Amino acid sequence: MNNNFGKHFNITFYGGSHTESLGVIICGVPQGLQLTEADFTADIDRRRAGAKGTTPRRERDVPHIVSGVEEGVTTGDKLEIVFYNENTRSGDYDRLRVHPRPSHADLTARHKYGEKFDLRGGGIFSGRMTLLFVAAGVVAKKILRGATFSSRIVEIGGCRDAEQFETIVATAQREGDSVGGVVECTVTGAGRDLGEPFFDSVESTASHLLFAVPAVKGVEFGSGFEGVRLRGSERNDLIIDSLGTTATNNEGGINGGITNGNPVVVRVAIKPTPSIGRGQQTYNFESQRVEELNIGGRHDACIVLRAAVVVEAVMAIALAELKLSL
Repeated sequence: MNNNFGKHFNITFYGGSHTESLGVIICGVPQGLQLTEADFTADIDRRRAGAKGTTPRRERDVPHIVSGVEEGVTTGDKLEIVFYNENTRSGDYDRLRVHPRPSHADLTARHKYGEKFDLRGGGIFSGRMTLLFVAAGVVAKKILRGATFSSRIVEIGGCRDAEQFETIVATAQREGDSVGGVVECTVTGAGRDLGEPFFDSVESTASHLLFAVPAVKGVEFGSGFEGVRLRGSERNDLIIDSLGTTATNNEGGINGGITNGNPVVVRVAIKPTPSIGRGQQTYNFESQRVEELNIGGRHDACIVLRAAVVVEAVMAIALAELKLSL
């Protein structure tokens, strides 16, 4: 099982949704960065549950820096950050071993790793693991001095009117259902010359990581799929100065896999969570027939509400990997 990414900013995840702890080990962090546990608070809070439409499961998510920092400064050695799970109800998931959730990883995990694989809370397939992306992203952002990150939800349940988002989520939750959506992230000030053609392009590096996030089903840069409906004369980004500034940014700040100095823009499609309150007719391995599954447990009606900071973090990790390769 590969839980490792990166040659230069190398991250390794361990633990699971209902294990005693989960954590991230980061190798390649430069010496001399200011880093304390308090630096993680703002982004962790943005991911935290509690708003309407999010899971009732609340964790304190206190980061513990185990190694790689002395007196608030990175040493250049392996950096390890650990979190402790405190609010688990593993019994909610016992029957899912034989009656897997539709569109969840329960079935593929059973086939690939065996019936005894730890699926409590979704195990390593759980959105709980995105906490580790956020933690690594905090460190990555410190490497990307001068870059600023902003993100927003641009679509929920097929609607692009932000004023309707709360109603759409509330309706789905009331009906025991879930909705997906789209997050847009813009990185300003990442600079030029990050990335290489082909396999280490900005798009391929970032997409590799973005698709590692549970529930991500689509990624587009710049004008994305909408842009292919335009003619070249309409879509081309005209260069307006010697710095490479363009009149439009349909390329999303990337040409030939390399950042061109304009803002890097990415949008990420996140599916509705499969864990819903409504009964679903799906196969039961114990009875060997299709039966109604009522999942129970504590789940988000719209995981998009907590995903913006995760997308930001992943983009920071990808860009840090490319910056450290220069």
